[in-house]
Amino acid sequence: MGSAPPSEPRENEPKYGGYSRFELELEALANPYYLNHLASQKLLNEPAFVAYLNYLQYWKRPPYLKYLTYPGPTLKHLELLQQEKFRQDIISPELVQLLVTEGIRASVDWHKED
Repeated sequence: MGSAPPSEPRENEPKYGGYSRFELELEALANPYYLNHLASQKLLNEPAFVAYLNYLQYWKRPPYLKYLTYPGPTLKHLELLQQEKFRQDIISPELVQLLVTEGIRASVDWHKED
């Protein structure tokens, strides 16, 4: 996917659950259950979807980074999804639970710093 990253969201963009498609495009990857669903549907084996995951790496850079609600897990999962082994292993309920536990722990630790 040689496309350029999208422009930042506009005020009049349609909302889905209060968020623009721009905001939701990557944020769903923070959810280990969603990653497991993608694996169960065999999407993580599709070359076009793998190319899309590579394309999403623009989120690591400004100005896009500031739009992430959960930058830690979102960017971590995006990085892991670049690895074929992880894309195969995320079908495992044990790995999903490990990622959920890590995410909760990171969230609690982050809020302790407030």
